[in-house]
Amino acid sequence: MELDPRIRALTDAMAEAGGGDAGPSVEKSRAAAAAMIALQGEPEPVARVVERTAPGPAGPVPLRIHVPEGGGPLPVVVYFPGGGMVAGDLEVADRPARALANAAGAAVVSVDYRKAPEHPYPAAPEDAWAATVWVADNAAALGLDPSRIAVSGDSSGGNLAAVVALTAKDRGGPDLVHQTLVYPAVDFAGDADDYPSMGEDAAGALLPRKDVEWLFAQYLPDRARAGEPCASPIRGDLTGLPAATVVTAGHDPLRDQGRAYADALARAGVPVDYLENPTMAHGFFWMLGAVDHVRGVYDAVGRGLRRAFAAGNPGAAAP
Repeated sequence: MELDPRIRALTDAMAEAGGGDAGPSVEKSRAAAAAMIALQGEPEPVARVVERTAPGPAGPVPLRIHVPEGGGPLPVVVYFPGGGMVAGDLEVADRPARALANAAGAAVVSVDYRKAPEHPYPAAPEDAWAATVWVADNAAALGLDPSRIAVSGDSSGGNLAAVVALTAKDRGGPDLVHQTLVYPAVDFAGDADDYPSMGEDAAGALLPRKDVEWLFAQYLPDRARAGEPCASPIRGDLTGLPAATVVTAGHDPLRDQGRAYADALARAGVPVDYLENPTMAHGFFWMLGAVDHVRGVYDAVGRGLRRAFAAGNPGAAAP
């Protein structure tokens, strides 16, 4: 299907502003991530926002906790923002995290994990894991429900959410009730032969293939490690993982990785909701204020999380 006209207009404007220089760089990647704030709409109100840090393997990991209105100990979503493992921070993720908190009826803990190229693999999954363990250990003290924790992330953050789910299973906890993966990168060892969308330069795509390859190289300069499950979760043992929601965009080099991961989870016996968005491009989850379609995706993701949390709390009513 054709790219959404609003996204087409955005990509055309970005290309014109770039002056024809399409070469990726760390500075451009971080500036592009910060520029997404203008597409996110006004910040949704939540009951409170709390800044914390979790002890990480290389120092404190900054966290921002968005708590929506609601009574009783609320469930928790540990959220890993995207940015190609190079960009993205708590400010860029603030408005999406607020919207996710309200849609899911859960506290959302955004994690500012270390970024490449200054901190290549495995720094990001190490920080993601440390943050998740801290949330599980401290949820009750924060007035949250440690028995109802989910993980979520978009793009590279979707990779980290999937890796944390695998790690939690392999290490015997924390017990997670759901994983929400939005256009995730799940296979750094794959190529266009494995995933045809990686060989497409979709017209108007916000994430051209050359940028994907450059970002991958910043994060994983040692290609010999690309097949490790903590880098490429699709190459791990997926049996026994928590139920998943997998979201993909039609105009996205990572489209087929998300589809393949949903299929692999299903083959492993994991319940999966697969949400295709054929008119969307990579990055659309951060365009809530600019693209009408995005609100429906937040609503759908929120419903999936609410069902998972209700199943983890039989006294709660599912939507």
